[in-house]
Amino acid sequence: MIGFGSWLTIGGTVDVKTGNTLIRTAFDNGINFFDTADVYSSGKSEIFLGKTLSAFRRRDLFIASKCFWPMSDNINDKGLSRKHIFESVHESLRNLKTDYIDLYQCHRYDNDTPVEETCRAFNSLIEQGKILYWGVSEWSKANISEAVNVCGKLNLHKPVSNQPQYSLLYRDIEYNGVMDYCEKKGIGQVVWSPLGQGVLTGKYNIKKEAGKDTRLGHDKYNVFVKKLAVEENLKKVEKLMQIARELNTTASCLSLAWCLRKEIVSATITSATKLNQLKENIKAAGINIPADVIKKIDEIFKIKK
Repeated sequence: MIGFGSWLTIGGTVDVKTGNTLIRTAFDNGINFFDTADVYSSGKSEIFLGKTLSAFRRRDLFIASKCFWPMSDNINDKGLSRKHIFESVHESLRNLKTDYIDLYQCHRYDNDTPVEETCRAFNSLIEQGKILYWGVSEWSKANISEAVNVCGKLNLHKPVSNQPQYSLLYRDIEYNGVMDYCEKKGIGQVVWSPLGQGVLTGKYNIKKEAGKDTRLGHDKYNVFVKKLAVEENLKKVEKLMQIARELNTTASCLSLAWCLRKEIVSATITSATKLNQLKENIKAAGINIPADVIKKIDEIFKIKK
C-alpha cells in the first residue's frame, strides 16, 4: 500500500492550494492512509490535514500520527510519559479535527520512561476509543521486544506497527533483526523515506548542482538528504534507472515496488511537492518485480555488513 506522508511538505514547504490538490488526488487514486506527527512543522501539518481531510467521510480514512519530540520548553512536553502521551493525543485530535486516531505511534524510544508506563498509556487510550491501534517508530529489536513482552505479561494491547526508515539506500532493518522479529510477531512495517529522500528518483546528478526547488538544494531541509546524495549512491541510482527503463517504468516506481515486495511491509509512506511526483508514486502499487530483476537490484545495492 502507498501512504501519503506530510513531513516537511504539508503545512511546510507546500502551499495551501497545492497541498489540497495533492491530498485530494491521493484520495481519488485510492490512497486512504495519511501519516503525520505532532512535531511536523510544529503542528501545522496536523492542522493542514485536519482541515482538508474533514471534507471526506471519516470511515474512509486511516489517519496516523505520533508523539515523543519536545513541543515546547516545558519539561513535561516531551517523551513517552503517560502525561505527555495523553496531552499529545488530545492536541492531535484537536488539530486533526477527529474523534479518534487510527494509528498513534511512539516517534522514538524514550530512555527516561519505563516501557510499562508507555504501554499502559497507549492501552488506556485504546480502551477509551481515542486511538484504535498503537505502534512505534525507529525502535530497535530489543525495544520492540520489551514492549511486546510487557503487553503480553499485563494483557495489554500490543503494538501493531513499526515505522522505520527503509529504502534501497537504507536497509538497516534487514540486518539488525527488526524485520525478522516483526515478521514473527506480526508487526507490520510502515516505512518512511522509501525513495531515499528523493535520491532514488534519479533527479540528482553527479555532474549537476541540485536545483533550489529540490530538497538537496534547500539549505534548510537538506540535512538528511546530503548524507545519501553522495557520489557512490548516485552511481548506483544511474544503474537503477537503466533497469527501470528496461521495464518501461521509472526509478521511483521501481524503488517503491522494491520496498513493497515483502508482505511484512504494510505501506510505504511517500510525500510529494508536485502533482506529477504523486501520480508517479501511486503507479508503484501495481508493479510486480520479477525475481531476476530483484537479484540485479540487490547486487547493485548490497546490504551493509
